[in-house]
Amino acid sequence: MYTRKYTRDASSLSVPKEFRLAVPDPDPDFSLGIDVRGRSATLKVNYRTSHQIRRAADRLLPKKLRDVDGLEDDRAGTVSVFDGPEPVILIAGTADQEIESAAAFLAAAVSDGVSPAEIGILVRSSNELARAAAVAAGLGVRTFIERGPDDVSAALVGTMHLAKGLEFRVVAVMACDQGVLPLEERVADVADEFELDEVVATERQLLYVAATRARDRLWVSGVEPASEFLEGL
Repeated sequence: MYTRKYTRDASSLSVPKEFRLAVPDPDPDFSLGIDVRGRSATLKVNYRTSHQIRRAADRLLPKKLRDVDGLEDDRAGTVSVFDGPEPVILIAGTADQEIESAAAFLAAAVSDGVSPAEIGILVRSSNELARAAAVAAGLGVRTFIERGPDDVSAALVGTMHLAKGLEFRVVAVMACDQGVLPLEERVADVADEFELDEVVATERQLLYVAATRARDRLWVSGVEPASEFLEGL
């Protein structure tokens, strides 16, 4: 087998002079392949949530996000690798109606083989935990509020902040009422329009995080007057 070595500086290689090959400079007008400058895009693959859930949750946020360091994250071009049912968005007339409907949604998931440990029931703050607990009681399953033991018979009932980093096959995001999302106390403390925009953006992102904890099925509900964020969904 013969090995050929090409170099512009033949003296840098231990090759006999008679075998040295001069390589001309490339023609600047000659190129191979297709020029995709300005026409290329990065494809991002989402393995965690269904196409339907990701698409609905994406409506909550702008296409491009900028973090605290000023780095921009372009969310366009993301695809999911599997499909599922469309998320259920409900604006109920009363809290009792919301609880009853959410319990029926989760009961259907359990009857389809979803274990309680694969269910998350999430609310904005501790003030709404009673409504989430009422759904679990109607469902007839045990619950835990903190990162408790690995118990296949217990569903998580907790706040949206607690859900960060967790994943469930089924998620019910409840009590998305006016004054809850965005949280009224945070809105009341803003000093100017810039701070208001920041508060609204972080509250939207919190709902986005809660919604994308779901892999297969998502329920989002509130009681009239519901959060303005539900219009986006």
